[in-house]
Amino acid sequence: MRIGELAGLAGVSTRTVRHYHQLGLLPEPVRRANGYREYGLRDAVALARVRRLTELGLGLEEVRDVLADDAGRELREVLTELDADLARQEEALRVRRVRLAELLRRAEEPGGLPEEGPVSEQLAELFGEMARASARLPGPEPAMAAREREVLALLETSGDGRVQGAMAAALREAMAAPGAMERAYAVYGLLDGLVGAAVDDPRVAGAARALVECVPEGAVEAVAAGAGGTTDFGPGAEFWAELMVAELAPAQVAAVRRAVRMIEERAR
Repeated sequence: MRIGELAGLAGVSTRTVRHYHQLGLLPEPVRRANGYREYGLRDAVALARVRRLTELGLGLEEVRDVLADDAGRELREVLTELDADLARQEEALRVRRVRLAELLRRAEEPGGLPEEGPVSEQLAELFGEMARASARLPGPEPAMAAREREVLALLETSGDGRVQGAMAAALREAMAAPGAMERAYAVYGLLDGLVGAAVDDPRVAGAARALVECVPEGAVEAVAAGAGGTTDFGPGAEFWAELMVAELAPAQVAAVRRAVRMIEERAR
């Protein structure tokens, strides 16, 4: 039979047959005088077996192992490995579906699914509190609030576990105090007001003091350590500190850096 007939019999394309020839999965048949391949029953059986193995999920390298006489791997061994791999994929899918179900549940709540999401449950709770605080404001949400959420979401995705853990701990303590969210949004508003201001504007000092007042006593050392690049926040803290002020207006940067210096002095 010709290659098209063989492909049709096994339910694959002629391109697949040629690819299998190139990979050595299917032996080259004898050729006619005119150069065309001449396939027989043995070729059809071999091609059908390759297709069945690939449909089980085996990669082409694994199929080659199964078919090779000197591979040293029995079909049972390969299938056992495949079964274990599929079990791992099933567990990964289960975990993903649990996460998606939680995100969908939050999507039904007002402000429950932040635009910066998906994020961890801890950040989602914090962002939800921020959304509720923003809804109580007489005007639009300060741009600094949205910026902080973006940086926190990026920090969480960065994979820097020690920085992430220290920041999360500081945030939990900072936001747990009564009225903390309201004070935070007042600071966001003060910082927004510094756009276009000079670095020696008197409002810079006021914004810095308000920012320091948002940091509870128990979190002062952790924040000071992170700002100084010490091991409490792990490697990369200086990078994150710079990222937090990147693209801010000069007066905003001045306020943040002044607040950091005040926090470091308070921690001594």
